[in-house]
Amino acid sequence: MFDPKTNRYPYPEITDRHYLVIRKDRGFVFDTSYPYIDRTKWFRFRQNLVRLLLNVIVFPLTSIRLGLKVEGRENIKKYRSDLENGAISVCNHVHMWDYLAVMKTIRPFRPNLLSWAKNINGENGTLIRFVGGIPIPEDSVAAQKVFLKEIGNLLNGHGWLHIYAEGSMWEYYMPIRPFKRGAALIAVTNNKPILPMGFSYREPGPIRRKLFRQTALFTLHIGEPLYPDMSLRPKEREKDLTVRAHNAVCSLVGIDPAENIYEPEFNDSRRIDYYTDTYGVGYRGSR
Repeated sequence: MFDPKTNRYPYPEITDRHYLVIRKDRGFVFDTSYPYIDRTKWFRFRQNLVRLLLNVIVFPLTSIRLGLKVEGRENIKKYRSDLENGAISVCNHVHMWDYLAVMKTIRPFRPNLLSWAKNINGENGTLIRFVGGIPIPEDSVAAQKVFLKEIGNLLNGHGWLHIYAEGSMWEYYMPIRPFKRGAALIAVTNNKPILPMGFSYREPGPIRRKLFRQTALFTLHIGEPLYPDMSLRPKEREKDLTVRAHNAVCSLVGIDPAENIYEPEFNDSRRIDYYTDTYGVGYRGSR
């Protein structure tokens, strides 16, 4: 949580680790019988009610709360025919509300979201499910196979999957952390494009800063889709797409990928001391 004395968040030393405390455990077991994508009529009915609430109330509040600006939305229209056939989006995860901003921006597409299993079991789990949350099983290889099959059915049924490839939320963190290769694995397995997105920060004005204690305003940048390189072997496709997706997000938010001294793979993500701005908020120009 935010420490007003040091203006720092307790970012872990391992770049995909979580620091938010989940205080509730609803007891769901994410095994082979769990409905990772609930297609029952009752669930869909309630999900549609939540969607109506999102459009009427929550999305406008999200724009106000985040001071949201969007750049590059024309890429969604330009590549709509590709995205309509099933797509994966990746983005840095820097705020509790940033997925709402993504949902608002990519309308009329209705994304699903890969989610930390503890979040689904936690106090906000029901709401996360209604906005498309899909828990990632961590303790069973058999469950992971069922999960990946359901994800494949979603994408091949013209669905949209949003993935926070960094693996966890670090509020107001400026660098783009190394990406896990799961997004690329899913993209390669199902031959679907990855749409890179990235949040950058703008300095808030005196009213927001003093009255609302707003740390930063957000700009969401949308790039052009990236496609698996079918000339490579599957494992090399995953690595190549991971690197290209990471570099694209860096570029979108104003970070030169050439400044990174590591390959953006999960195996290289256990240290953060090679970042130039580990703590606090840095504003990326006027973005």
